[in-house]
Amino acid sequence: CPFLASNLTLAIPIIAAILLFFVMSCLLQTSFTDPGILPRATVCEAAALEKQIDNTGSSTYRPPPRTREVMINGQMVKLKYCFTCKMFRPPRTSHCSVCDNCVERFDHHCPWVGNCVGRRNYRFFYAFILSLSFLTAFIFACVVTHLTLRSQRSNFLSTLKETPARYPLLVICFFSIWSILGLSGFHTYLVASNLTTNEDIKGSWSSKRGGEASVNPYSHKSVIANCCAVLCGPLPPSLIDRRGFVQSDTVLPSPIRSEEPACGAKPDASMVGGHP
Repeated sequence: CPFLASNLTLAIPIIAAILLFFVMSCLLQTSFTDPGILPRATVCEAAALEKQIDNTGSSTYRPPPRTREVMINGQMVKLKYCFTCKMFRPPRTSHCSVCDNCVERFDHHCPWVGNCVGRRNYRFFYAFILSLSFLTAFIFACVVTHLTLRSQRSNFLSTLKETPARYPLLVICFFSIWSILGLSGFHTYLVASNLTTNEDIKGSWSSKRGGEASVNPYSHKSVIANCCAVLCGPLPPSLIDRRGFVQSDTVLPSPIRSEEPACGAKPDASMVGGHP
């Protein structure tokens, strides 16, 4: 960087610093933003759902059906029941096995950012990989330019001996740029089609599983409209109550009175984190 700044232009380190700042800010926003986690149903909500499903009024336990069907833009969409969160998942919602939460518009769980990518942080994730592609390509171009300018003063082998640290950096950038550009291109296709990685892998709206291809009900039939809907739409508020009490999944009998607390009653002050 000092060599290029002195021999070419001072704009090179400035551009690199701006790209690095943008990459790190998008990475932090992706990692620390709630991806769209849906709160789990309370004991009373789960019991009310079971009563709603059990139309016979029998007191015996009967597991709820796994799916429900809703109509979205003329397309029949199945809603699956989540036995962990005890609710029917909204459209495009999936349960993450790593985070153990249902996430709205679930795309995938990214181990590199340590968070799920969903409805509330997908735009930050897309900006992260897109800016990272520009940064990697910029570094690769700078390394090639640096080796080319120094090779004009001496031969190429002498330049590699004088600057041995540039050679592994060149190799790393060369192989990294293709994977990052491929990932950016894949998510650009998903944004333009208003699809998620989860839907594309499962073939929800295609014939990948050998079935009949169906129309994506979430597509706006336009690339520009899909991009605006995914990247420029209003950011929904987080549904996580970060300061609330975690209710227990089971109702423990009181040693003083045997009756159960009424639904909707406030938890006792001693119940923090779901444990007495």
